[in-house]
Amino acid sequence: MERSNQTSSMVQFILLGLSAHPVLEKMFFVLILLMYLVVLLGNGVLILVTVLDSHLHTPMYFFLGNLSFLDICYTTSSVPLVLDGFVTPRQTISSTCAVQMFLSFAMGATECVLLGMMAFDRYVAICNPLRYPVVMSKAAYVPMAASSWAIGGAASVVHTILTIQLPFCGDNIINHFTCEILAVLKLACADISINVISMGVTNVIFLGAPVLFISFSYVFIITTILRIPSAEGRKKAFSTCSAHLAVVVIFYGTLFFMYGKPKSKDPLGADKQDLSDKLISLFYGVVTPMLNPIIYSLRNKDVKAAMRKLVTWKVVSQ
Repeated sequence: MERSNQTSSMVQFILLGLSAHPVLEKMFFVLILLMYLVVLLGNGVLILVTVLDSHLHTPMYFFLGNLSFLDICYTTSSVPLVLDGFVTPRQTISSTCAVQMFLSFAMGATECVLLGMMAFDRYVAICNPLRYPVVMSKAAYVPMAASSWAIGGAASVVHTILTIQLPFCGDNIINHFTCEILAVLKLACADISINVISMGVTNVIFLGAPVLFISFSYVFIITTILRIPSAEGRKKAFSTCSAHLAVVVIFYGTLFFMYGKPKSKDPLGADKQDLSDKLISLFYGVVTPMLNPIIYSLRNKDVKAAMRKLVTWKVVSQ
């Protein structure tokens, strides 16, 4: 389809999704719907137990509750639109595009910062256990979590404003499931150098800096754990941070794979790459939030005990 010479403001876009692959649409509709329900159930239960069980009223579980709520918000900002796109080929959206772009970027940026905060919490707990109650007091960890949301939201406001001010060419067709900001920028008719520069700065702040901070934190954490004389002590210490480490590897691994792999110059290869990019973004947007509560539930005895207590309480109350 040729692009016309007409330009427009950010008023209406057409999402292609998987309209070129109707067989995949039916399969992915069922798959994504089931995953979304697991995300809501798993993260909802995790939030519930961290609120109701007094034994989990600690900084680590406060951050975990924030992570679960963030995952629910992130998937809800995109998955309903994705599911609607599977049953409505070439779905047309208007003002909701800017809202969806803001929410998805804000949630992703917030999670980057929040995972860094959780790494600091584990560092203090293992490397400086005697100072942990003082360093990670309620007066410290609540503002830490709040600042994660504020920083992520502020960055998203900047990028969303920079994007919606651009003129867009022709049919405004987005080859994606949602209004993903990089896919939208490809349609701009004006110079996007400011957007590219700001995106680069954001990547350093929200990807590079947290990854370095988390890496250095775990170097000290692992070094401290290896110095523990008993094998049981080492196992117990590592179990308190292994779930967080697994979540970090999955989250950042998917991000770097999605944005860091080389682009194909061959047109046929580019088409396949567009499909793979969209499927990877689905993995990042749905599978990762689904895995987070599963990982924390399987790797954490306190969470499993709180869940059993919650189930027992419900049975007894009935």
